[in-house]
Amino acid sequence: MLSLRNHLPTSRHVGEIWNENYIKAIAYRAEVVNVWKMGRDGQLPLFETKAAKGRLLFGLYAVSTFVGICLICVYRLTHLPEEGEVGRWPWIGLFLSELWYILYWFVILSVRWSPIYRNTFKDRLTQRYEKVLPGIDIFVCTANPIIEPPTMVINTVLSVMAYDYQPEKLSIYLSDDGGSCLTFYALLEASQFSKIWLPFCKKFKVEPRCPEAYFSSTPKPHHDDPLMAEEWSSIKKLYEDMRNRIEAVMNMGQITEEIRKQHKGFGEWNLASEPQNHQTILQILIDGRDGKAVDVEGQPLPTLVYLSREKRSKYHHNFKAGAMNTLIRVSSRISNGEIILNVDCDMYSNNSESVRDALCFFMDEESGHEIAYVQFPQCFNNITKNDLYANSLNVELAGFDSNGGPSYIGTGCFHRRETLCGKKYSEECEREQTTRNNNERIEENASVLEETCKVLASCSYEDYTQWGKEMGLKYGCPVEDTLTGLSIQCRGWKSIYFTPERKAFLGVAPTTLLQSLIQHKRWAEGDFQIFLSSYCPFTYGHKMIPLKLQISYCLFVLLAPNCLPTLYYVAIPSLCLLKGISLFPKISSLWILPFAHVISSSCAYSLETILKLLGFAKSSFAVTSKVADEEESKRFEKEVMEFGAPSPIFTILATLALLNLFAFIGGIKRMIMDVPAHVLDSLLLQVLLCGVLVFINLPVYQGLFLQKDASRVPYSVTYQSIAFTLLACSIALY
Repeated sequence: MLSLRNHLPTSRHVGEIWNENYIKAIAYRAEVVNVWKMGRDGQLPLFETKAAKGRLLFGLYAVSTFVGICLICVYRLTHLPEEGEVGRWPWIGLFLSELWYILYWFVILSVRWSPIYRNTFKDRLTQRYEKVLPGIDIFVCTANPIIEPPTMVINTVLSVMAYDYQPEKLSIYLSDDGGSCLTFYALLEASQFSKIWLPFCKKFKVEPRCPEAYFSSTPKPHHDDPLMAEEWSSIKKLYEDMRNRIEAVMNMGQITEEIRKQHKGFGEWNLASEPQNHQTILQILIDGRDGKAVDVEGQPLPTLVYLSREKRSKYHHNFKAGAMNTLIRVSSRISNGEIILNVDCDMYSNNSESVRDALCFFMDEESGHEIAYVQFPQCFNNITKNDLYANSLNVELAGFDSNGGPSYIGTGCFHRRETLCGKKYSEECEREQTTRNNNERIEENASVLEETCKVLASCSYEDYTQWGKEMGLKYGCPVEDTLTGLSIQCRGWKSIYFTPERKAFLGVAPTTLLQSLIQHKRWAEGDFQIFLSSYCPFTYGHKMIPLKLQISYCLFVLLAPNCLPTLYYVAIPSLCLLKGISLFPKISSLWILPFAHVISSSCAYSLETILKLLGFAKSSFAVTSKVADEEESKRFEKEVMEFGAPSPIFTILATLALLNLFAFIGGIKRMIMDVPAHVLDSLLLQVLLCGVLVFINLPVYQGLFLQKDASRVPYSVTYQSIAFTLLACSIALY
């Protein structure tokens, strides 16, 4: 494998440079050792851990549900229809579905049994380590300037540039897998705007430090602070001018000759043929080592780098994992920050102190040396009141944390660089905590550094190396983040889940049902691939991670198979209802109680699962659009479910909804007109279950028959669904 050191500069001054760096490193390490020892002697931790409240009530719920589950199993086994009796096979199928749900319920229970939450003490961090804080490299990834607009991308970049942190220790890297000169132009504009934005943020301690979010959510200051009011208006005007220039270029779809003259980097696109076939494009827009790289108040600026790795048709680029691994190599040459933060281009920083929160875990004297990454929750700024598409994940990762550490979810995560590069945990890591120094930078001219780094971003660099296997993010899976996190934990490292009072990152959630389904489908497919591969938590993690953490991973890796029992449970009882076949206890029987309790405690689960998982297709990486038109946004805010585009997923969903509607109407008809009292007694629970499914599917019926705008279910889907429903009902009846 090629070594990064093979590409170090060669000149007659290199010996003097390294001698000077060596002397600085020795002094730095001595200072770190002294500060670390003082921290240990003080015995005050940088963070604390607390158990969640309300565990007694949850325990009572779990026990009662377990009793209900046991009684349901007893009923199914003792009331099994005889051989040749009508309904025997549907009964067995229903029982198998229930057994699967019981298994998955235990997985959920293990995750939610004892979640923990953490608090940090940033004041202690500042007192002990302010002079020796590590370098932070921040990776922002984008892939398509059309569905991920450059204005959104640079807002994320500006928000992390404005962290409450020493700017000379911050380096921001934008990975543009779209290879767009439009995105490069937007970043160039952002590099100029940062010179006035960063001083404004720090002077007035504004939050959030994303310009778009700040100016849209914060009214103009009152006249009691005329200085801030004046600067607020001035900077807002400058931001709007910048945004208008970027949007004007986006509308043109090309860079004018006048703009090209602003920076030498535009010359790279003279050679680039197309987004998927071009050489490495790397430009250091702000060199944090340069004494002239300062803001309007003379304070140093963070390093800012644009990177579009080489793309060639004969090389697989491995999607986001490939981009991240390229960033790891390039950043190790330019800034070599000890800590790496990666965020998606739509996940802007909402809390300027989150970087210090993360360091409270990494630099804790007692257990910081064991921690590989700190995962922040994935939150959104456009969630509706009732979370229309169930985008929030508020419980699961806190439960993971108590079972051994959260999984890595691909964004909003602070990593220790060495763990991403494949290092295994050992007892020596505690000693290395006191002597580590990754803040050494290569003393090269920026132009020379750009050229020497390009080989690290070439397509062939990873040939015959461990990148994508033992080093960096894992390849070959749509959910490379989950697989990478599992691998890091299996190397002996621990992870932390932290939810600060002020949300650390805010992003854009899907605004249409199809976007949400595609996203969840990709996650479920990828997680299930992990279960079927050599990385299955029970085999790969055997004796490497705690059993309870192995079980916790099943919450994700076994999500996909849920589609089969769910489809069975929402279709077969309804079809049997049409035929008058009873699959549940009589309403007058005491056996009804466990069914009533278990169903009522989780009646909304079926729809949640069916919306997330409907069938499988060839795995692929799909970038979810972050752009919604005005009318679509209005409907989303009103919580009107958006169907719009035709899709086989919608056909299945609409067919199931109509099937339950027809069955419910047929069941009501039987109750009123045809069925004797003793038969009615045995079918009533089935009718109620069907009624619940009809109620849950009300948005689908609205999309099928009531919505008249672009959000309605396409007519082709409606016709197909009606035809399939009538066919299924005919088969059930005759």
